[in-house]
Amino acid sequence: MSELLKIEAISKVFPLSRKQRQEKKTDAKTLCALSKLSLSLSSGEIYGLLGPNGAGKTTALRIIASLIEPSEGKVLYLDKDIQKQIENYRKHISFLTTELKLDPFFTPSFTFTYMSRLYGVSDDESEKRKEELFKRFGVDSFQNMKLGELSTGMGQKASLAIALCNNPDIIIFDEPTNGLDIISSKVVEDFLLEEKMKGKAIILSTHIFSLVEKLCSRVGILLDGKLVLEGAMKELTASKNLEEVFFDLYEKEERRLKTYSPFSKKSSSVSSPISGLSSLSSFLASCCLLSTMS
Repeated sequence: MSELLKIEAISKVFPLSRKQRQEKKTDAKTLCALSKLSLSLSSGEIYGLLGPNGAGKTTALRIIASLIEPSEGKVLYLDKDIQKQIENYRKHISFLTTELKLDPFFTPSFTFTYMSRLYGVSDDESEKRKEELFKRFGVDSFQNMKLGELSTGMGQKASLAIALCNNPDIIIFDEPTNGLDIISSKVVEDFLLEEKMKGKAIILSTHIFSLVEKLCSRVGILLDGKLVLEGAMKELTASKNLEEVFFDLYEKEERRLKTYSPFSKKSSSVSSPISGLSSLSSFLASCCLLSTMS
């Protein structure tokens, strides 16, 4: 496997407005959402990125997708800083976010063609890939319906297909099975494994531990903006499953910080901090990614 992507000590600091400082009950004028994150991604690999809400996953994914710049550090694609080759880099990646807001008045077919042209894909190649992906994800019978008329699951499958219109080398997926039934989820799982076999590099962020265990060869866990654990899946799950590894680590960090843990045995109600992340809509994100390429 050859290294496609290298993240070198990226950090992101956001300014806090007066209202935000009041809400957070802090006098600090900035918030460090991500601190010194370093990792690498090779061809033919699926890397799982886990963490509770507010851990920095969304910020990390946006930086890797070139939607925002890091405050410190850099992201290298084929050993070159992506900020110095933005247009070329964006042609080789796909970024699918959790909250899907494709234009409801457009059809999947029109949107696929539109996004393909922004990526510089020829019409012939676009039609060929559209037919392949729509059939694979079961969108073909619905491709001429307005996106706003599709069910949640069908809309997700259409978005998956559209996000892959440029046949990317690097796939960045945040909750790709969100809203899908078990059959459609299996289709997505099989597809990602096939893309891995083709040499694609994939970053997968999800709250479904079993999915990460099944697909990922390596996993990283973010807590409070820091990568607190990273390793090969086989090594991390040698004696425990991934969910147990995660929550053991989470509770350990909570005790270290001397804060209340919702997973304490004394707690009367247990709720997971892992849930869908708020992020840019896939349509707006795609437009941001590709606006410089038109």
